[in-house]
Amino acid sequence: MSAESPAGVSGTPSPDPFAQVRTRGYIGLLVMAAVLGVPISAGAYGFLALVDELQPWTYTDLPKALGFQETPAWWPLPLLAVAGLLVAMTIRYLPGTGGHKPAEGLSTAGAPKPLELPGILLAAVATLGLGAVLGPEAPLIMLGSGVAVWVVRLLKPDVQPQGEAVVGAAGSFAAVSTLFGSPITGAFLLMEVSGIGGPMLGIVLVPGLLAAGIGSLVFVGLDNWTGLGTYSLAIQDVPHANSPTGAEFGWALVIGFAAALAGTGIRRLALLLQPRVERHRVPATVLMGLAIAGLAIAYAEGSGKAATEVLYSGQSALGPLLANSADYTAGTLTLLVACKGLAYCVSLSSFRGGPIFPAMFLGAAGGIALSHLPWLSLTSAFAMGIGAMSVAMLRLPLTSVLLATLLLGAQSLTVMPLVIVTVVVAYVVTLRLSPPPTSEPETGAREDSPSA
Repeated sequence: MSAESPAGVSGTPSPDPFAQVRTRGYIGLLVMAAVLGVPISAGAYGFLALVDELQPWTYTDLPKALGFQETPAWWPLPLLAVAGLLVAMTIRYLPGTGGHKPAEGLSTAGAPKPLELPGILLAAVATLGLGAVLGPEAPLIMLGSGVAVWVVRLLKPDVQPQGEAVVGAAGSFAAVSTLFGSPITGAFLLMEVSGIGGPMLGIVLVPGLLAAGIGSLVFVGLDNWTGLGTYSLAIQDVPHANSPTGAEFGWALVIGFAAALAGTGIRRLALLLQPRVERHRVPATVLMGLAIAGLAIAYAEGSGKAATEVLYSGQSALGPLLANSADYTAGTLTLLVACKGLAYCVSLSSFRGGPIFPAMFLGAAGGIALSHLPWLSLTSAFAMGIGAMSVAMLRLPLTSVLLATLLLGAQSLTVMPLVIVTVVVAYVVTLRLSPPPTSEPETGAREDSPSA
C-alpha cells in the first residue's frame, strides 16, 4: 500500500465515477434526451387522450348509439368480456407478453424490443379503455423506453449498452413527465423502481430529468393547443387540514397496519390467480373480465352509485371522490373498497397496466371511510390512506409519500408528518408479511426485488 493511499484502500487508483459526465459523449446523450423528449411526451399525451376518449365512448356513447336511453346496468359484462378477449389475444399471438405482469410490480429492467411495442400498446388500450382496474404508468414507461432505444439504434447502431440504458431511462421519464402531477414525482418513482444509487444515480437521472422537463412543456403546450386536458394527477379545492394531533398519529399506525394487510392480501391473491389464468389464457381472461364487470354491477346495485366508480384506474376519480365525500356513507365507501379491491386484484392477475392509481384510489376511499370515526380529519385520512396503500402495493416509500402529499397543494406540508408515519408503518409491516425472495437465476427482470 502506498503512502498516499488511505487506509484500507489498495494502491490502484479507483476509477472516477463522474468521468463520463466530462466527455463529449455525455453531452450528446443530454442533447439526444432533450430531442427524444418531445416526440415521446407528445405520443404519451396522445395515448392518454385516446384512453380518456375511449372510456366515455364505450361506456356511455356506444349504448346510446345502439338505441338505449341510458347505459344498461348489465353493460359492463360485454364491455369487460371484450376487454379480456382483446388482451388475451394480444398476449398470446403478438410478440412479447403485452407488457410486464402488473401483479409482479413495476419493472424497469431493460427496454422492450421494437416488435413488442405494438402488443404493449394494444393490451394497454384494451385494458385502460374498456374498464379493467389498472393505470397507464407501466405501459407508458415501457413504451417510452422502447421507442427511445429503438430510435437511438436506428440513428447510432454502435451505441454502447450504458448509453442505451440512459436513453431508455430518459424515454421513460418523458413518457410519465406530468402523469403524477410533477416531473419530480416521476423521477422518484423511476429511481426507486430501478434501484440505482451511488454516483451513477445522478449520471443516469440528469438526462431523464431533462427529458421529463421538456415533456412537461410539451404536455402544457398540447393542452393549450388541443384543449383536451392535461392528464396530470391533480386535485382542486382540497379541504383545510389542521395541525396533526396525537390521536391522528395513533390513526396513522392503524391505517398503515390495515393497508399493509389489505395490500398483501390483494397481491398474494393476484399472484395465486395469475398462473391459473396463464394456463387457459383466452377463456380465463374473458372470465376475469366478466368478474370485474360483476363486481361493478354489484356495487352499483348495492349503493345506487355509478358502476364506473369500480371500473378504470381511478386517477380522474380521486378529485370528485374527495369533493363529494359528504355524499358517501361509511357503508357505501366500504362496499366501494371491497368491490374495487377485488376488481383490482383480478385485473392485476389477468390484464396489462400499472398498479399505482387503483392503489391510490383504494387508499383514498378507505381513508375517507375512516374519517367518519372520531378524531380523524377528512384531508389527513385521505392523504394517509393514499400513502399507506401505495407503499403496500408498490413498496416504494419515498414515491408513496410524494404521491400522497404533493397532489394536496397547500395542505401537503400539514399532513406530511402523518403520511410519513403511515408509510413507514405500512412499508415495514408489508415487508414482514412478504416471503423472502427466492434464489432463482437472474433473467434480466427484477420481479422478486422489494421494489418490483
